[in-house]
Amino acid sequence: MSDQANSLRTPIVAVLGHVDHGKTSLLDKIRGSAVSDGEAGAITQHIGATAVPLETISEMAGSLVQPTDFDLPGLLFIDTPGHHSFSTLRARGGALADIAILVVDVNDGFQPQTEEAIDILQRTGTPFVVAANKVDTTPGWNPVEDSPIKPSYDGQSDSARSRLDENLYELIGQLSDRDFSADFYWRVQNFQNNIGVVPCSALTGEGVPDILAVLMGLSQRFMKAEMEIDVEGPGEGTVLEVKDQQGFGATLDVVVYDGIIREGDTIVVGASDEPIVTEVRALLQPRPNAEIRVEKRFERVESVGAAAGVKIAAPDLDKAIAGAPVRVVRDRSEDEVIAEVKAELAEIEVDTQEEGVVVKADTLGSLEAMANALEEAEIPILRAEVGDIAPRDVAVAGTAREVENKTILGFNVDVLPNAERELEQSDVRLFDDDVIYQLVEEYDEYVEEMKRSQQETILDKIIRPARFQILQDHTFRQSDPAVVGVEIMSGTVKNNTNVAKFENNEPNRVGELSGIQLQGEDVSEARAGQRVSIAIDGPTVGRQIEEGDELWVDLPEKHAKILEQELSDDIPADELEALSGYLNKRRKRDPFWGK
Repeated sequence: MSDQANSLRTPIVAVLGHVDHGKTSLLDKIRGSAVSDGEAGAITQHIGATAVPLETISEMAGSLVQPTDFDLPGLLFIDTPGHHSFSTLRARGGALADIAILVVDVNDGFQPQTEEAIDILQRTGTPFVVAANKVDTTPGWNPVEDSPIKPSYDGQSDSARSRLDENLYELIGQLSDRDFSADFYWRVQNFQNNIGVVPCSALTGEGVPDILAVLMGLSQRFMKAEMEIDVEGPGEGTVLEVKDQQGFGATLDVVVYDGIIREGDTIVVGASDEPIVTEVRALLQPRPNAEIRVEKRFERVESVGAAAGVKIAAPDLDKAIAGAPVRVVRDRSEDEVIAEVKAELAEIEVDTQEEGVVVKADTLGSLEAMANALEEAEIPILRAEVGDIAPRDVAVAGTAREVENKTILGFNVDVLPNAERELEQSDVRLFDDDVIYQLVEEYDEYVEEMKRSQQETILDKIIRPARFQILQDHTFRQSDPAVVGVEIMSGTVKNNTNVAKFENNEPNRVGELSGIQLQGEDVSEARAGQRVSIAIDGPTVGRQIEEGDELWVDLPEKHAKILEQELSDDIPADELEALSGYLNKRRKRDPFWGK
C-alpha cells in the first residue's frame, strides 16, 4: 500500500427489517434531520446510498457523539430498503454492509422478514444494532422530539414505561431464541458479545441520536482496521442494480467499498456469462437537492472514492448482474483481475443436481441465501440464476422427470410477459415470494400435499391387510357361496379380495370374498371391531373352512412390500398389526418374502 494506506473510509450501513416496521421512515428521519440540522450540503445523496458526515452526525446526536473522539469520516447508509436485496449483497466473501440496523416494530416483534434478516446477519457475521421502533405508539407515551432515548424514557409515566419494557423484554427474548444475547443498549458492557437494543421512534426522532452514536461507536472500536484503505488504489465495488438509463443504455448502480474509480478506467464486472471487460465512459452522481429542478438528474464526476454509491455508464453492461463484483484494472494485468472476479463469483456457485427445481433471485447474494435455505430443506436445485423469470426457465423446469421438480422458485423477481404465456400453457408451477423461508415453506407444503394425494391414489388401488374369525353358530349358507358371520380382528376387509387360511405358516387360498352385509345392509368394506356376514365364493363350511377359523386377506407380495416400505405411516395401527401378523407367518417359511 502507498503512504495513503492509513486513510479511513466511511463504514457502510445496511438497514434491514420486516416490511412496514419503519426502515424507510428511519432513513428518511436521519436524512431529513441531517438536512434540517445543517445546510443542504450536510449530506450527500449517492446512487443507492446517503453519506452523512461526522459533523452532521454529531449535530444530530448532540452530546452522545463528540467529533474529537472519532477518526471515521461519518456513515454511508445503503438506502434501498424497498429492496430486500441489499441485505444479501456481497463484497469479497462477506456482506457488503460493514454494520447493520435491524428495525423491529416494538409492538409486532419478530416477523418473517425479521427472521430472514437475522439469518443473513448470522450467516455473514455482520455486527448489528436493533432499532426497537415505534415507541411513540406506547399507550400514555409523551414524546420529546429528536431526544436521546434515555432522558425521554426516564421522563415517561410508570405505566407507559412498564408497557414499553414488556415489549422490549419480549423482543430481547426473541433475540435470545436466535442465540443472540441482547439488552437495552445503555446496559451493554461489551458490544462484541451483546446486541444493543435501542428504543426509538422514526416519527418523533426519539432514540435516533442513540442509533447514530452506537453505529459510530461500534465502527470506531471494532472496524477501524477494516476501514483502512488505499485511497488511490484501484476501485472495488458491488453492483446494486443494473438499470437502463436514457442516453447511456445499461448502467450499473454500484457501491464502491475500496479504492477509487475514475472516468476512463478499465473495469471487470461479474456477469451471467463470462466477466465483462469494459471502459468507464461516465460516472454519475445525483445532483444536490438544491439543483434537483434542473432537467438532468445526474452530474458527471471525474472520480469516486470509497465508500460511495455511483452510477457507472460503460459499453456492454447488459449481462451484468446485481450483487456481482466490479474491479478496476489500473496497473495490473487484465487476466489477473478477470481471475479475481471469477474466483469471487465461484464462491457463490450453487451446487446443482441432475434433477431438481429452477431458482431465480434478484441478486447474487439472495441467490446464495436461497441456495443455503434449499440445501437445509434438502430440496435439490437443477439451475440457479440471477434475473427475472424468462421462457427458457419454464422450458428447463418442464423437462424435469419428477412432478415436484417441474417448479420455478422466484425470489424478488418478475415474470417476463412471454414467460407468463409459457407458464399458462405448461405444467410448470411457479412459487414467488420476497421472504425466502416462506418460499421454501410454500414449496414444501405443495410437495407434501402432492405426496398425500399420490399415497391416497395408491392406497385406493392396494389390497389392504385384515385378519378375521368365523363366529360359532353363524353359518347362514354352507356353499355357493358360503355365507358366514365373522368378527374383524384387525385391518380392513373389502369385497373382491382373496381369502386365505394359514396351515403350517403356508397360506391356503380358500376363495374370493364376494359380498359384505352389516345389519342386513350391503357394504363395500368392514373395519376392525365390526361383526358382519360375508359371502365367500369357493369353499364349503365344514370342509375347507370351519366355524372358529382364523382367516386372512391374501396379500399379493408386491402390495405387501409397498404397504410395509412406503405406506406404513398412512394406514391405521390395526391394519399395520394385521400386516405384520401376515408378514411374520409368511417369513417363517421365506425370510425374504415381500422385501
